[in-house]
Amino acid sequence: MMKIQKSAEDYLETILVLSFKGEGVHSINIATALNFSKPSVSIAMKKLRENGYITVDEEDHIHLTDSGREIAERVYERHRVLSSLLIHLGVDEKTAREDACQMEHVISAESFAKIKEHALRHDPSLADELS
Repeated sequence: MMKIQKSAEDYLETILVLSFKGEGVHSINIATALNFSKPSVSIAMKKLRENGYITVDEEDHIHLTDSGREIAERVYERHRVLSSLLIHLGVDEKTAREDACQMEHVISAESFAKIKEHALRHDPSLADELS
């Protein structure tokens, strides 16, 4: 899988999460969610579009392409799993989410899979949370 920058992964993950609401995702929604300026988001959306990670329709709704969705789902899964594990270990929720946001970008696929596997093997009650 091609390695992309942390900021691009954050944008793709945000688009994915915003799309769960069932409404069209616009640049302003992304700017609000990430607390970024609209011009910064517009520049990032242009780069993501040029790299084939998103498309923008005639109503300016932003959609993930298959490759963009693959990256977004991978990052989002890591975020959810790592946050849940840290909280389960007793880390304050805010700290756990902030740490997971950093970890999700640097952990290898192998390490992530083993951490998830270990957690499920040692505490099957986490299955719903981690899937």
